[in-house]
Amino acid sequence: MRIVIMGAGEVGRHLCQQLSLEDHEVVLIDRNPEHLRRVERELNILAIEGNGASAKVLEQAEISKADLFIAVTDIDEVNLIACIMAKQYGVLRRVARVRNKEYLAADSPVNEHRLGIDLLINPDQVMAQEILKISRVSEAFEIVDFAHGEVLLVGYHIKEGNPTCGITLADLRALKGLYDFVVVAIVRSGNTIIPRGSERIQADDRLYLVVQREDMAAVEGLLNVRSHLPKRVFIIGGGQVGLEVAKGLEKERVDVFLVESDVRRCELLAEWLDNTVVLNFDGLDAQDLISEGIDKADLLIAVTNGDTTNILASLLAKHHGAHKCITRISRPDFIPLLGKLGIDVALSARLVAANMILRFVRRGVILSVATLLGSDAEVVEFVVSERWAYAGNRLKSIHFPLGANVGAIIRGGDVVIPSGDTVLAAGDRLIIFTIKKAVPMVEELLSS
Repeated sequence: MRIVIMGAGEVGRHLCQQLSLEDHEVVLIDRNPEHLRRVERELNILAIEGNGASAKVLEQAEISKADLFIAVTDIDEVNLIACIMAKQYGVLRRVARVRNKEYLAADSPVNEHRLGIDLLINPDQVMAQEILKISRVSEAFEIVDFAHGEVLLVGYHIKEGNPTCGITLADLRALKGLYDFVVVAIVRSGNTIIPRGSERIQADDRLYLVVQREDMAAVEGLLNVRSHLPKRVFIIGGGQVGLEVAKGLEKERVDVFLVESDVRRCELLAEWLDNTVVLNFDGLDAQDLISEGIDKADLLIAVTNGDTTNILASLLAKHHGAHKCITRISRPDFIPLLGKLGIDVALSARLVAANMILRFVRRGVILSVATLLGSDAEVVEFVVSERWAYAGNRLKSIHFPLGANVGAIIRGGDVVIPSGDTVLAAGDRLIIFTIKKAVPMVEELLSS
């Protein structure tokens, strides 16, 4: 597939990295020659300097040959105009990133349907949705849902003293009751392991499990973790993300305390929110946080526009007794480092937005793909076709690449946690966990 990407920021670079690794023909357009040189040095792509909203530059990129156009600069109007122009050149699918929420409203005269754009994505909105999803499962550091939420891929941090430390995955499965699950990956010391039954769980491992939603409580009991909806939440930062998260938590009847240093913004937040307590002070002021009860907080969410403030506010809250923290950062490469500092969940708005775009890009027999934050892994949802060479075969007879593992099968509305003897049938939806370097081999297998 030939893909033209406009914008060499964090989102654009991440998209280039993922799509070029999968052997797509990627063209990157940006006005900044330094950004282009950096990406061109690292990846096998074609870089073109210029304004992507210019017909001359688009023609230089041979836009008429593109199967997909993705506009992810920091300027909404440039992204929208470029997508409209790409349509005139015959590009069938077009994606734009926008910051202004007005473009997302159903009654807006310039929403995605009226503009003829296939996907409009707002990073703040996507980030707020991700935070709300994680906040509902208090002991998980990551959660991805499939099959309309009936199947979950959940990440748990196994801490020192957990009774599962030292036992093998085969022993763990032998302990299960009437429910079922599969451990599809372990992240250990920054490395992603696709485990076998003989693999032993170690302290500080990050386990990824595929489980039915209805069985999650039982599986958490087996792992000696207990998730619950937080009762008391502090949000540091009253920007758009903080506002959206507060609104979502209000609907869950959670006690929300929103900390914002700007007086005028606090006045607006108080008007827009119904039950949230809006506090006007610096999120790094320990005395104010303590006086408001940060020590009793189930969850601290730091979503200011500054990485340093978010990291320090999270560490400060954890030090004073907050149970868990979710920290927004702009640099995805910091994510693996923050866990070592004691930060439970680190999220990059740009990476979350890029992952949503990747899900859209890979539609077809592959329904969706989720890149897991802080790991070298992805989850692929794939539909078994009647023409697939392995339809009707037992799972153990199919030679999946090393680094790939089938975690669940959705069959006629039912969920099957598979064994090696499970027979794959046409119409089955497979949830496949794979390390990134194995993705091209998995896609080749799935298209055979």
